[in-house]
Amino acid sequence: MTIGVPRETYPGERRVALIPDGIPALTKKGFDVIIEAGAGMNAGLTDAAYEAKGAKIAPGREEVFKAADILFMVRTLGANLKTGGEDYPLLREGQMVIGMADPLSEPGEVAKVADRKALAFSLELIPRITRAQSMDVLSSMASIAGYRAVLEAAMLLPKLFPMMMTAAGTITPAKVFILGAGDAGLQAIATAKRLGAVVHAYDVRPAVKEQVESLGGKFVELELETTEAQDAGGYAKELGEEFYRKQR
Repeated sequence: MTIGVPRETYPGERRVALIPDGIPALTKKGFDVIIEAGAGMNAGLTDAAYEAKGAKIAPGREEVFKAADILFMVRTLGANLKTGGEDYPLLREGQMVIGMADPLSEPGEVAKVADRKALAFSLELIPRITRAQSMDVLSSMASIAGYRAVLEAAMLLPKLFPMMMTAAGTITPAKVFILGAGDAGLQAIATAKRLGAVVHAYDVRPAVKEQVESLGGKFVELELETTEAQDAGGYAKELGEEFYRKQR
């Protein structure tokens, strides 16, 4: 059975669905791996690096789709409305497509995959449980987003993040307020703190106070009833309009 990794075509997308270090685990289980030429270049991964780990390099996209029984993609058809439609004619019956598919927002696009009698596995819908943590793309990407958000803010803020004591005087640290202490928020807190800012954070779930404080942030508490603010998995739930009115 062959796993294929085509180059990502969504404008600005730099990620790749499989890195060279992941190939030996697949070949050990009996899979062949074929990579479209240049698929990893935007992520700093050369074709030679893939070949060194046992993958074959295909000159074009059509060759990958033709050879692969399973396709690994970052943005599959539903999550790539701009250019993903070009891949529909390349799908064949029984072929599997694994990646982010945005099936809840774009059910029609996923239905088109079914029309081709192919199979789509959406990584966003994998249960967020301990056993599936290694496949949790939402948490991992949210952490990166939280990190990047603080870096962007630091570049745009017209003052420095850390306190600086110089011969010309003292610059007080920036004050950062982060709304939400989920995966993105916690990473944002940690990043802002490492950059030297004074960090405050708020979340509707009082249970995350300890996590915020463990990263050096100060948790802001409001006198609101929040016992129903999280689900059984610990994630925040949507609350009623009355709660949001009081919150504002």
